[in-house]
Amino acid sequence: MIRLLIFAGILVYGFKLVTGRWPWEPKVSTRTQAVFKARRLLGVEAAASREDIIAAHKRLVAMVHPDRGGSNSQVHEANAARDVLLDQLPYPSNPPEAR
Repeated sequence: MIRLLIFAGILVYGFKLVTGRWPWEPKVSTRTQAVFKARRLLGVEAAASREDIIAAHKRLVAMVHPDRGGSNSQVHEANAARDVLLDQLPYPSNPPEAR
C-alpha cells in the first residue's frame, strides 16, 4: 500500500515537472486570464459592446488619472485592459468609412 502511494506521488510530481501545473489545477490560458482581469478592472460584462468598453475605460481613466491622484501605471493598466477587450471583439461586417 505504501509503495502504491509513493508511486502515485512520483507520478503526480512528474506531471507537475512536465506540464508546469498540478493535475487538479484547471487548464486556463493566459489569454483567458487576461480577458477576465480586464473585464473585472473595467467593470464590464462578457457581452459588453465596443461602446460599453470605451465608456468604462473613460470612467476608469478619469478616476486614476495622475492629475486626480492616480499614477501613470494605473492609466497604462486601464489602456491595456481596454485593448485586450477590444481585440477579442469580433470585427464588424461593415466597418465605418474613414472620414
